[in-house]
Amino acid sequence: MADEHAQEIEHMIDPSVPNLSPVETLRHSAAHVMASAIKRLWPEAKLAFGPHTEDGFYYDIDMPHRLVPEDFAAIEAEMQKEVDARHPFVREEITRDAAIELFRGLNETYKVEAIGSIPAGATLTLYRSGDFVDLCRGPHVKSTADVRAFKVMSIAGAYWRGDEKRPQLQRVYGTAFADRKELKEHLRLLEEAKARDHRKLGKELGLFYFDPIAPASPFFTGRGATVYNLLQAYVRGLYRRHGYQEVITPQIFDMDLFRTSGHYEHYKENMFACTVDEREFGVKPMNCPGHCVLFRQSHHSYRDLPQRLADFGRLHRYERAGVVHGLTRVRSFCQDDAHIFCTADQVGQEIANVTAMILECYKTFGFDRPEIEVSTRPASFLGELETWNRAEAALMAALDGAGLPYTINHGDGAFYGPKIDFKVRDALRRSWQLGTVQLDFQLPERFGLEYVAPDDSRGRPVMIHRAMLGSLERFFGVYLEHVAGRFPTWLAPVQVAILPITAAHHAWAGEVEAALVARGLRVHTDLRNEKLGLKIREATLLRVPTMLVLGDKEVEGRGVAPRTRDGQTGALEPLAGFVERMAEEARIPS
Repeated sequence: MADEHAQEIEHMIDPSVPNLSPVETLRHSAAHVMASAIKRLWPEAKLAFGPHTEDGFYYDIDMPHRLVPEDFAAIEAEMQKEVDARHPFVREEITRDAAIELFRGLNETYKVEAIGSIPAGATLTLYRSGDFVDLCRGPHVKSTADVRAFKVMSIAGAYWRGDEKRPQLQRVYGTAFADRKELKEHLRLLEEAKARDHRKLGKELGLFYFDPIAPASPFFTGRGATVYNLLQAYVRGLYRRHGYQEVITPQIFDMDLFRTSGHYEHYKENMFACTVDEREFGVKPMNCPGHCVLFRQSHHSYRDLPQRLADFGRLHRYERAGVVHGLTRVRSFCQDDAHIFCTADQVGQEIANVTAMILECYKTFGFDRPEIEVSTRPASFLGELETWNRAEAALMAALDGAGLPYTINHGDGAFYGPKIDFKVRDALRRSWQLGTVQLDFQLPERFGLEYVAPDDSRGRPVMIHRAMLGSLERFFGVYLEHVAGRFPTWLAPVQVAILPITAAHHAWAGEVEAALVARGLRVHTDLRNEKLGLKIREATLLRVPTMLVLGDKEVEGRGVAPRTRDGQTGALEPLAGFVERMAEEARIPS
């Protein structure tokens, strides 16, 4: 089981104060204020840990009272008393044994257990604010008076130490900002996020559904599959320009494949397995081992490299029920990933080419300023230090050569090689990690991949793992929220809705539809005997980019007056010109 509290316990061993940003420090302090308030309201509560998060903080708490949203006001009122009291945050050092004695006396059994896992003789730190004391490295704001703008947000469950066999705690989420104006804006964005929730939009727009018969595995309707297939078509267009071969590899492999790749040892618990003919098989969770097998089928010269293999094959990973979430965390999905086999000398140019393609891709979808991180060698790694140094230098040189700013994520590379991660900000300023570029020196070694070098010796290729959109399911969900269901014309399931007012206008509607369909447009003609207002409303709710209301004027003028989904209606124009304009808007970007 993943220990969600391991990092907090590990941090207690190091008495140095971490370097947090001002807002992280504020939220860290707010977590203490909230825990103190809950302890006063429910003295029997036992505390686990309460770290800051990207947009707030939480505290894991065990107590008989089951918190409900109606309790939030009381908690906030008690927090305000803490703020008004202006208690200073006071840091103290304490020995491990003294800390155990202190928290045992407070009946804080989770703190005692956590401290007990720390080596004897260690010096820990704690912070006091008024009557409240907590084991903590800090830092904190000067006093509780600095926690001026806060709100209790929600409740969830969390197992102690991430173990389903241990007690389930109540995870209380909150947020805090420097002033109430920032808090108000944050709450506004949260309300907007609810309206944009891809699970809600997916049902309203008839794009996809989930059913318990296939947990965490989406069913895409015809409308949703249209968007899905167009995403693939766009990526395929990039592949043609950038020299990729699209390949197809099996779904199910003998487990020996994953023993060779190392996934059996490190990833088996996340795989779906079965036994057939007394052999153990695994459903592939990623494409890279299969691509190594494919590369190995032929002899390769250095003149054949690089080879760029792309695969839209379906992948399956066992995600626990507690972490799956709509399209953004599923068990069945497909990636727009690819693997490049090249010589060490070609790595720099291939990284530069891949980076340019990824940035072009994001710009197409309106993500103009991705944030880039280079993750370097972790503490536990495979291979030679010199190889790692060259690999990291190649990644940074490619980004420097393109004039792209990036940050270093020290020690967060994969065990087999360093990587570049690309993060985008959506319309609500939320960060999403999408693309990745990873250098891999281990799989070519494990699979014995070779090429013939210029001197007829055997060379070992370098493998570059590369994804742009990442999981198409996840990107579908992220992008659906980013555009609030308002897909651009080229990606919309229905691009034009034709709405004749009466039966007398049906003939012209048929001609208009035929002209659009002949140019490849996706059209829906609503011939129902319903009021025009209802037809417009339904097409608007489905976010159809363009509506054509056809009445006497349009029939007589043999033209159309386009209406946008935002309610703007244009002047009457000739049908031929409109069709040409729509055909251009509907063209898949290339």
